[in-house]
Parts: sequence; structure tokens; C-alpha cells
Amino acid sequence: MRTSKRTHTGRAARAALAAGALLLAAGCASGGDADVPEEASGSLEELARQADCDPNIQTEAEELRQANCTTADGRYILTTFATDRGQREWINEANDYGGTYLVGRKWVAVGDETVVAALRGRLGGTVETGADHGSAHDTPSGDPEDGAHGEDHGDGGHGG
Repeated sequence: MRTSKRTHTGRAARAALAAGALLLAAGCASGGDADVPEEASGSLEELARQADCDPNIQTEAEELRQANCTTADGRYILTTFATDRGQREWINEANDYGGTYLVGRKWVAVGDETVVAALRGRLGGTVETGADHGSAHDTPSGDPEDGAHGEDHGDGGHGG
């Protein structure tokens, strides 16, 4: 009987250890977000102000507004949406072109990974990365303003 009791105790100890390790890992993973502010909200101009950008408005449409921004961190595109659904549809289509997106409620910033990381420190939000297909829409410079995301093709501003 001792053997089965030890085996049962051993299993319980291993399970507790595994649970503790999972909690510790979860705590460490969320620790990287300590410097990320609460997610920003507001108009295109309000978001740009929080990001220290003087927005160069490129698209004024009922469903979205889009501006080019240049800061000390680099260049990026800032887009606000009239609806959550419109934003998700835009992101789903834009993801096919690759890139790095900082996503907040009804807004997206598109730029190089380092620029998006710096913006996240000002605007909060979640980083999403699109499929990397080496799109023909990208320019040799890799500049999002010169590529499909920065031009108004009459399709909602996301180059589809």
C-alpha cells in the first residue's frame, strides 16, 4: 500500500509543480507588457497627438480615415475606422500583404516592426504580423508609405 500512496503523492506533487510552472510562465509572459500603456482611443487627430505625430491626412472616407505620420521613430500609416467590423475586414485583407500592425479599437498603425514597437509604448494596443509573402506591392525601400498600404486605390485605402 505504501507504494500506491507514494505514487499518488508523487503524481500530486508533479501536477502541483506543473501548475506552478505554468503560472510562473504566464506571469513572465505578461511582465513584458508592464511598459505598455492602456490602449488609446479617439479621433485620428487625437491618436496622432498621443503618438507625437503631425498627421498628413491621405484618405477621408465614411468608413475610414488614414494619415501618413513621421516621428523620431520612423514613418508609419495611422488609420481609424467607423466600425469594428470595417477594421477587422481591413486587417484581414491587409494581412495578406504582410507587415506589422499595431491594433487598437477602431484604429491601426502600420509600419516597420521597430516603429510599431515604439508606438505601442505610446498608444498601447496589440501587435499583429501579417503573412510575409514579399508582396509585389512592397517597394524596394520597404517604406509603407510608398507601398500598397499608403496609397488610396479607391478600395478603402488598403491596396487590395
